[in-house]
Amino acid sequence: MAAPEKRLSTGLNARSIGSGKETIVLCHGFGTDQSIWHKIIPLLAESYSLVLFDWPFSGAVTDKSLYEHAKYTSFEPYADDLITVIDEMDLNSVTFVGHSMSAMIGCIASIKRPHLFNNLILVTASPRYINTDDYLGGFERSSVDEMVSTVELQYESWCSAYAPIAVDKNDGASVEKFLSCLKSMGGEVALSLAKTVFYSDYRDMLEKVEIPCTIIQSSNDMAVPVGIGQYLEKKIKGVATLEIIDMIGHFPQ
Repeated sequence: MAAPEKRLSTGLNARSIGSGKETIVLCHGFGTDQSIWHKIIPLLAESYSLVLFDWPFSGAVTDKSLYEHAKYTSFEPYADDLITVIDEMDLNSVTFVGHSMSAMIGCIASIKRPHLFNNLILVTASPRYINTDDYLGGFERSSVDEMVSTVELQYESWCSAYAPIAVDKNDGASVEKFLSCLKSMGGEVALSLAKTVFYSDYRDMLEKVEIPCTIIQSSNDMAVPVGIGQYLEKKIKGVATLEIIDMIGHFPQ
């Protein structure tokens, strides 16, 4: 007898919450897991059906073989995983909410399979983190190189330094939450993922995104300058609306 086929959605801890007619897919970003949405899940579940899952790099995924370093060197394989999860859960015309790196992943998936998406909500998104002569991504190349080196050589110390500046340091519980997620991801995976994220450049992809987008930008985000939200609003081909939240940090949720 053939062994039952393993569903990717099962391995990635996919689950549904709520029973609304409209489905929202919540995708977490770098270094976190689906629990990062815990503050807003009760509110959204009152009116919507929610779908959450963990990316293969997440410390919450028990099958560590799902994260292949040679495979996940760009956002395209993540977009394929997102499409697979949506297909396995028999969804279509979803509202996609992607935080940080997941925002660009959702954009890529929407280009590949537009009928799966009704709206894209891009939370603290960036198509490129490194500055160029005519683009302010927020980081010089040398700063990213230094960060990647620190992740490789002093991961625990980097986590402790990064968490309070990525999250509002005045929100101690949220800082500890993010720090715990970072540490559970592990240094080896974090190094691979940091290279994929911080050296990425998806600016040219934006002109292919036709699904309506809402861009949610933090007014004071150490990772994503406010101007990036304006850049996305201008470059995305479809209807795009920018909403700036007066807050500190990279995590509006």
